[in-house]
Amino acid sequence: MSARAEASGPTLVTPSLLREWPLPAPGADKYSRGSVLVVGGARATPGAALLAGTASLRAGAGKLTLAVAESVSVQLGVAVPECGSIGLPETAAGSVKPELDRISSYLDKANAILVGPGLDDPDLANELLEALLSREGGEGSGAQGDAGAGEGPAVVLDAYALGALVPLEDQLGPWHGRLILTPNPTEAEVLLGRDVNDLEKDLAEISARFGAVVSCQGLITQPPGLNPDEPELWKITTGYGGLGTSGSGDVLAGAIAGFRARGTTGAQAACWGTHLHAAAGDRLASRMGPLGFLARELADELPALMLEFSV
Repeated sequence: MSARAEASGPTLVTPSLLREWPLPAPGADKYSRGSVLVVGGARATPGAALLAGTASLRAGAGKLTLAVAESVSVQLGVAVPECGSIGLPETAAGSVKPELDRISSYLDKANAILVGPGLDDPDLANELLEALLSREGGEGSGAQGDAGAGEGPAVVLDAYALGALVPLEDQLGPWHGRLILTPNPTEAEVLLGRDVNDLEKDLAEISARFGAVVSCQGLITQPPGLNPDEPELWKITTGYGGLGTSGSGDVLAGAIAGFRARGTTGAQAACWGTHLHAAAGDRLASRMGPLGFLARELADELPALMLEFSV
């Protein structure tokens, strides 16, 4: 894709744009379509990991592993029989502990790692991100990283993992070029450390500070120079208010992770995922009414929309 945003405003994400920016062609087996690892799912909030993981498969990822609190891992494995389900150590309250031994091999093999859906303890979320960065030798790395930065799986952060990112801002070198953030406006304010006043400018600031692609409220930004052939700002042109429902953000994050695992750039994954998430809301609203559809139903719309926007 070579189109660039005009100085007057963002590039509009439309069906025509997506058709001119096709997704990677699927391979012959599940491994060629990429592997997603979702890390989240505390005892009290396992459904968030389920929604995110299901959405990643609906977006076309070939393989899914859910790493969740041990007390709910079997139930999630049954609820999503297409996944592998790994039980993580948990606190007495059921929060996921930042211990990676059980998923070390999965971290090595994943094409996209989604951290956050269903995590319920901000301090433990911070320790989890620290552990993931330390595993890659990231302690003390600068925000822009070095020449080798950007290698490895994509890292998508959502929910409590977003707030946990702020204290680690100066350690993100290993994730530069492969980090995607999916905040809501409140989480964007946490990342900024102040109120959001101009969403386009504020998201661009978040992208630059954290070296990340950002999707929030139908806007997508990426840091200057990350992908020179792509714009730095996009705007989704569709989507109903009914998207503001419990679990909707988990579906969005999962869809983006699924597209990224398939081999897209971070911005392409965010544009496709955000647009299809919004278009799914449109479809459900036209059939059921603008309010009252469920987040789990959004993911079911993704395959048909992918086909429509690919021809």
